[in-house]
Amino acid sequence: MMSSAQNDAITRVGKGTPAGELLRNYWQPVALVEELPDVRPVRAVRLMGQDFVVFRDEQGRYGMLDRDCPHRGADLAAGRLEAGGLRCAFHGWLFDVDGQCLSTPGEPVGSSLCKRVRQSAYPVIEHSGILFAYIGKGEPPAFPHFDCFAAPKEYTFAFKGLFECNWLQALEVGIDPAHASFLHRFFEDEDVSASYGKQFRGASADSNMPITKVLREYESPEILVSPADYGLRLIAKRPIDDEHTHVRVTNVVFPQAFVIPMSAEMTITQWHVPVDDENCYWYAIFTSFGAPTNKQQMREQRLELYELPDYISRRNKRNQYGFNVHEQLTETYTGMGFDINVHDQWAVESQGPIQDRTREHLGTTDKGIIAYRRLLVDAIEKTQAGEKTLMVIDEEAAAHLTGPASIDGIAPAERWDEYWKEADASRRAAAPWPAPKA
Repeated sequence: MMSSAQNDAITRVGKGTPAGELLRNYWQPVALVEELPDVRPVRAVRLMGQDFVVFRDEQGRYGMLDRDCPHRGADLAAGRLEAGGLRCAFHGWLFDVDGQCLSTPGEPVGSSLCKRVRQSAYPVIEHSGILFAYIGKGEPPAFPHFDCFAAPKEYTFAFKGLFECNWLQALEVGIDPAHASFLHRFFEDEDVSASYGKQFRGASADSNMPITKVLREYESPEILVSPADYGLRLIAKRPIDDEHTHVRVTNVVFPQAFVIPMSAEMTITQWHVPVDDENCYWYAIFTSFGAPTNKQQMREQRLELYELPDYISRRNKRNQYGFNVHEQLTETYTGMGFDINVHDQWAVESQGPIQDRTREHLGTTDKGIIAYRRLLVDAIEKTQAGEKTLMVIDEEAAAHLTGPASIDGIAPAERWDEYWKEADASRRAAAPWPAPKA
């Protein structure tokens, strides 16, 4: 049983908190590239209870600064992009992507004040349509050579969405293989040919069996959890008959991401990023091993649910997530529509702003969650002791972190372990881009 103090230590993310200090040692997604348009590419962001402004200057360089101007605290997110930086609208002080003050126009001619002023600035790098920032101390870790970063941009698609709850309970739904048989249960199967861009709609690899049928009819998976260089590998096995087993391979990438199969050709790498203690964004990179992604179609699908500019779900706790009693009786397990993001959102937001883990009773299917929490607590303790933690890596180590394999398919019962490895290798060999061996 977890105590309140232990729950606080692994959930709260403000400056100086145990989990907050750990997470600051890693690159964090802060915005989609599409959120910085050609006309005035400036975006206010909130990360782990701190306020920043992200922008792209006239030279195309990305920067992230503390949001309050160091002069008298006005909002730099309302500033003007000009003269090589971001200019505060209050008194015209100008800052570049490195936080250097370039101009203090109200000061007397010859004033040296500008040279003595610097705004806190943070490294920003773009990968596959997402802007990542580093707000920790010292040098940031290297990016692993995972598929989502190795694939050409034509083969990726990025999106995000807001969950109004703590980051950890949002992350834990993605490392729980058992919930899909219930939370995402559909009473009838759709035409799998119309499944593009939708999770849990296509057929399992090497079969004609819709994944919706697998989840509905084989609801008690055997879950295997094993350590990996990047975190954890989870395998969910669902025996179909004496000769066949459904195998689903997913991964936890420490500290707060997971890699899961979306379809036979596509995977999802998803981060859960704290806005503050009680809100988080999920950021996802969809990676295709087949044809280039149809970004327009995938974006239009998601904008049917998510409302700009803050990527808030149109189905949320204020309208009961669109609950329909007739649908719950006849079409879906939840009665909350056919988008699994809504199902996940209801599940994690219904636990409260910060889940009270002192009241939970974990079972056998929670193996992955238990294993992840142990990794998290260990890393927090190492951070407090000034020791290096998992996935704080250099370029040499990053080059050896590829994949990871993420498969959903029907395997020969006696060769299920060989099957998923062979299926992953086969998909990589056929990919139109050089997908590195997992």
